[in-house]
Amino acid sequence: MSGAALGIEVVFVFFLALFLLHRFGDFKKQHRLVLVATLLAWCLCFLIVFIIPLDVSTTIYNRCIARNAVTPATINVSQFTTTTRAAIVNISSSSAHVASNPLSVESSSPQKCYKPWSYIPKGIMPIFWRVVYWTSQFLTWILLPFMQSYARSGGFSITGKIKTALIENAIYYGTYLLIFGALLIYVAVNPNLHLEWYQLQTIGIAAANTWGLFLLVLLLGYGLVEIPRSHWNGAKKGYLLMKTYFKAAKLMTEKADAEENLEDVMEEVRKVNECIKYNHPLRKCVDTILRKCPAEYQEKMGRNMDDYEDFEEKNINYPSEKTLVKLHKQVNYAVQRHNRTQVQWRMLLEQAFHLEDVAKNETSASRQFVHTFPPQEPESWITRHIYTPTVEWYWECLLRPWCSRILAVALALFSAVVVWSECTFFSTHPVLSLFAVFIQQAERTYNYIYIEVACFFTIFFLSICVYSTVFRIRVFNYYYFASHHQTDAYSLLFSGMLFCRLTPPLCLNFLGLTHMDGSISHQNTEQTAYTSIMGSLKVLPLIADVFYIYYPMLVVILCIATYFSLGTRCLNLLGFQQFMGDNDMTSDLTDEGKELIRREKRKRQRHEDGETRRREWKERYASNREDSSRNRNVNSEPKEPTYTEMTTSRSSKYTRSNNRTERDRIELLQDAEPLDFNADTFTDDPLDSESGRYQPAGRYLSMSKSNSRIFDDV
Repeated sequence: MSGAALGIEVVFVFFLALFLLHRFGDFKKQHRLVLVATLLAWCLCFLIVFIIPLDVSTTIYNRCIARNAVTPATINVSQFTTTTRAAIVNISSSSAHVASNPLSVESSSPQKCYKPWSYIPKGIMPIFWRVVYWTSQFLTWILLPFMQSYARSGGFSITGKIKTALIENAIYYGTYLLIFGALLIYVAVNPNLHLEWYQLQTIGIAAANTWGLFLLVLLLGYGLVEIPRSHWNGAKKGYLLMKTYFKAAKLMTEKADAEENLEDVMEEVRKVNECIKYNHPLRKCVDTILRKCPAEYQEKMGRNMDDYEDFEEKNINYPSEKTLVKLHKQVNYAVQRHNRTQVQWRMLLEQAFHLEDVAKNETSASRQFVHTFPPQEPESWITRHIYTPTVEWYWECLLRPWCSRILAVALALFSAVVVWSECTFFSTHPVLSLFAVFIQQAERTYNYIYIEVACFFTIFFLSICVYSTVFRIRVFNYYYFASHHQTDAYSLLFSGMLFCRLTPPLCLNFLGLTHMDGSISHQNTEQTAYTSIMGSLKVLPLIADVFYIYYPMLVVILCIATYFSLGTRCLNLLGFQQFMGDNDMTSDLTDEGKELIRREKRKRQRHEDGETRRREWKERYASNREDSSRNRNVNSEPKEPTYTEMTTSRSSKYTRSNNRTERDRIELLQDAEPLDFNADTFTDDPLDSESGRYQPAGRYLSMSKSNSRIFDDV
């Protein structure tokens, strides 16, 4: 059963990481090595989070076995030495402390130890943690930084990309080698220091965990407040709608900037394409760049290409290969940014339309949810039979806000427990950390199910607070997570690096909160397999006794700063517009976004009306065609036409074709100009059958004629 539990969690973690990677990454366009490296990094980090509860329950069972093995009945009298006698004297002198600790009383007599359902035999977990930990460290410090430079490189060959990545990471790797070499020289020269390989390994692990803990507390302080607050604000439909309008205004600016940047880059590509002809040695590089361009730009550049020319006969300054590499990098970035803003704009429009529909349907007397625009995809069986318009109305207008409020309150209470435990987990007598109290109470009754569930929800909540902040961080346009397959390779690899650096200190912090770490509880009991891999931090007492204990208390200050939105206010002062309810800039951007959404809504309504009229005309034309074919079948008897009839039919034939050509030309002219929707009358047919003259259905306001009132437009 233990192997089955471990295997099930490994499979579940793999599919969870694969689902998230599919949501943010693009399996069709992104490089396979980038996807595999990111998937491996995410799987290793999620495995650490999901396997820790099994390690805790197994450790508690091993502690019970160890206590029973050291009972007085199992000690041989012949094995008494001076050391054991001194130990017995010390134990008898500390009877008062034993009376205050129930676990020590239970250890004085043999107990029946119940094996947990997920028990993992000894020897398996240390090997598992060693492989997982060192693989994640290799990824985060060596492989993923190299692959980041490789993915952003504009080289045209694998060798060129590797060379560029090595050059960019030379300073990165050289700094670590310089620091490590200086430490080795200092240890070798100083006669008072005698460090073994195990101690050097512990120092390296402590340095990595210290860096991770420094960043962990910053992210955790933000997530503990922002996650409950976001769910509480999610129950406010007006707040969500105003924030969506604000996002629309900002996204429209970014979208216009991305389109302008793409046009500038495409202009550079056009010049290079016209300069380098087919017989040039660098033509293959130009073709590679053209394949990365959007389809409409490829067609324009393909039509403007000349035939074969001899490039040696003309004195033209051809761009170098380095220039093409730089241009290739710019094309990749511009195209990816343009595609991302287009997809985000469509998704934001759908969200805004949905929120407006919810606001309209809240006052509906029929209690049926009505959409302004019908869904694009066909209705499924669930939509037709289960999630009906009535059920959708009750969920969107009544149940969902209350569910969001209840969830926000529960998350806020959990956040308060985490903050309290972070500030008091170093106290062992009495035990003030609530998580440690829960685990110790379950340990007395050997309720392994409760232990694993409590450990899982605790570390899962901590990881959600940290990882969700990683997904929300945006460093200009270099690191940005976007759903719907719009996250670039650089951001995916960077997230894998952060996960691998944050997960080990996160698990150590969790073990400290539950007093399963011996350096926190100060008990000579069996440690978890994960703690044994991390090594003893007694080599670095400053980090073990000061930094690891008192630095997590800063989470209180960070939570207070997040609650009062100090970071948001600072960014707003620096010129980065953030959504704030009491700001004039926020109100202006909200009004601008509202107008943009209204304009897009009118555009989509006109498109929907046009599609509806087109379908109606097709149906009417099909029915008329069937009627005419039926009449021809009834009157199928042939008649010999007269000369007058032949002449009339021939003239009407040519007249009809000429009228059709003129009608098509007029309709094209109509479509080319916007209509005057303030006109008094509209005619569906622009051709007047009686006079044969063209009556326009709409004109520019400045071009409309009026015989009686000439200056109306003024």
